[in-house]
Amino acid sequence: MMSSADQAFICSRIPHRPPFLWIDTILELSEQGILAAKTIPADLELFQGHYPDYPLMPGVLLCEAVFQAGAVYISELLAREGEEQGSPAAPTAVPVLTRILGARFKREVRPGDAIEIRVSPKERLAAAWFLKGTVRVQGKVAVQVEFACALKGAESGADKGA
Repeated sequence: MMSSADQAFICSRIPHRPPFLWIDTILELSEQGILAAKTIPADLELFQGHYPDYPLMPGVLLCEAVFQAGAVYISELLAREGEEQGSPAAPTAVPVLTRILGARFKREVRPGDAIEIRVSPKERLAAAWFLKGTVRVQGKVAVQVEFACALKGAESGADKGA
């Protein structure tokens, strides 16, 4: 379950909110990447329709957990860069998914499972970030995905309505 401190930190970095927030806690966060965790609630309404006799967490939502962890990572790095430049306020630009470069689904995630989500950077080009992420369940790889994010909002010069 997400503690209020974890939720407050996560919500200070990304715009996602329950019921579409797929990260419970941040276990590690550094320039090298982020390690987050989520316990998949057994009573999620989506399990009523996603293989009701054998409920599975949809792969697209596991990827979304990776993308959200990546956005927290990027936002935190931007906040740290701002602090170093004397601007302690949280960044106003938001990392937005722009490309999924590939996803591999290797293991099922079931109701009640605890997952670990790790994201690390591959490359940064101005306001574009290329990252790779992994979801593990019971210590074994469930999903691997590479993706890209771009900054949208005031700091990126993009229209806020984009």
